[in-house]
Amino acid sequence: MSVHMIDAALLKKMFLAGVKNLEAKKEWINELNVFPVPDGDTGTNMTLTILSAAREVTALGDNPSMEDLAKAISSGSLRGARGNSGVILSQLFRGFTKEIKYVEKIDTMILANALKRAAETAYKAVMKPKEGTILTVAKGMADKAQELSEKEEDLERFIRKVIEHGDFVLSQTPEMLPVLKQAGVVDSGGQGLMQILRGALDGFLGKEIPVDDIVQPKKTEEPVAMDRSQIETANIKFGYCTEFIIMTEQPFTEYDEMAFKSFLESIGDSIVCVADEDVVKVHVHTNHPGQAIERALTYGALSKMKIDNMREEHQERLIKDAEKIAQQQKEQEAKKERKPVGFIAVSVGDGLAEIFKGLGVDYLIEGGQTMNPSTEDVLNAVDKVNADVVYIFPNNKNIILAAEQAKSLVKEKELIVIPSKTIPQGITAMIHFVSEKSAQENTAAMMEEMQHVKTGQITYAVRDTTIDGVEIHKDDIMAVGDNGILAAGTELNQTAFEAAKAMIDEESELVSIYYGADITEEEAQNLADQIVKQNPLIEVEVNEGGQPVYYYIMSVE
Repeated sequence: MSVHMIDAALLKKMFLAGVKNLEAKKEWINELNVFPVPDGDTGTNMTLTILSAAREVTALGDNPSMEDLAKAISSGSLRGARGNSGVILSQLFRGFTKEIKYVEKIDTMILANALKRAAETAYKAVMKPKEGTILTVAKGMADKAQELSEKEEDLERFIRKVIEHGDFVLSQTPEMLPVLKQAGVVDSGGQGLMQILRGALDGFLGKEIPVDDIVQPKKTEEPVAMDRSQIETANIKFGYCTEFIIMTEQPFTEYDEMAFKSFLESIGDSIVCVADEDVVKVHVHTNHPGQAIERALTYGALSKMKIDNMREEHQERLIKDAEKIAQQQKEQEAKKERKPVGFIAVSVGDGLAEIFKGLGVDYLIEGGQTMNPSTEDVLNAVDKVNADVVYIFPNNKNIILAAEQAKSLVKEKELIVIPSKTIPQGITAMIHFVSEKSAQENTAAMMEEMQHVKTGQITYAVRDTTIDGVEIHKDDIMAVGDNGILAAGTELNQTAFEAAKAMIDEESELVSIYYGADITEEEAQNLADQIVKQNPLIEVEVNEGGQPVYYYIMSVE
């Protein structure tokens, strides 16, 4: 029996089924990122974006109006958008919902027009649209839908043919973007879009899709962070927070799990023991971490071992809390009078946070490479800066679109987005702000100065690949520059040194090194000495960054 119409209730089911399918495939989509860095995040960004919309959609009840459903999808995804892929996805939804919000039912003609408007809206949102991306896939399906709508009224056949064509366009993305072909992958954003549509088709066909859990935080046995008052009055009975993973050498049965938990209860509390196939995650507070480890070794090899002295951490926390309260009081005093200009920066790492605060940044959004803030995060930050004009430094090319999207939603303040693509660019831009100049003059000056900053970011590869003619193996050290791979190797400081050599030219005067959480000051200084020895006329600065994932962030000016 053919179906010629989609009402709001069915569209809601289709949308939530699409959400579910994307969430299920997000890690696979993450692995399609061209650069094999440990923070490949397209699938995560798209999932967090669409989950924001799903929360608003589920709040509507079982029989929403088409207008309310359209508004929930559009506003939810707009505010929850993270990263370039998430922002583009939100714009696709925005265009789609504009076309359908005032109709009661959707036929193939309306659906085709909605897909066309979705693609057009997304293209307009990107300053320099690039073919071979999610945009190309969306446009290809929109064009196919326009062609089919003239002769096809059966929605199942229509949707299947549109998806089939979308798969074909996606398969051609490596031919449009050489970097995809070189890495042997299709566009990750385009693949994410296809997974949403495949899920939506399942919802249309009436397949049972369990969607109740997609908008609720998943219940886990992980310990919940304590309230501040609890920390301050806590009587720490067991002093060592002990965590590890058991790589089981034989089946870890339900009996094994019960017996191991019983043993852990005899030596501590706050116990987590979660088994998943051949991996068991363990967490316990105990005064005898060695006993927990010895017993665990009877089940298999251990990895990710971590033992923290909670009594020492308790004292450190009290000191940090006192400092935080003092800082909050200082910020509250500053908020009493509205300033002409304020600043927001996106960053992660204690050292980098101190650098930005020292330069006059009012508010830091924690995030960057490992977690792209959403449009909502940016809006919340702007709200907390009491100034007429607020500058924001995204410090990551994947956050710029979300910041630009927030700009259009800000009321009663002017938000100026300085499109810094890296931390060093943001630092340089902030240094060159001059309070006596106008907003227009400062924007121009900061944009100009950023162009003179070269950045290299050193991390490790999560898979084998070849990029820019460089063969990279899993766990290799690699340096990613502004325009591609700078160097790759097996030795950290040597690879970082090769990256610096690739960035330094005759006009270079300053090299800045920001070392990450896994690097010591001595290791960073050794790298600096190596660079100075090779380039005696160049000044080299070493700064603690404290950033995760990236061993070094380096800049050359």
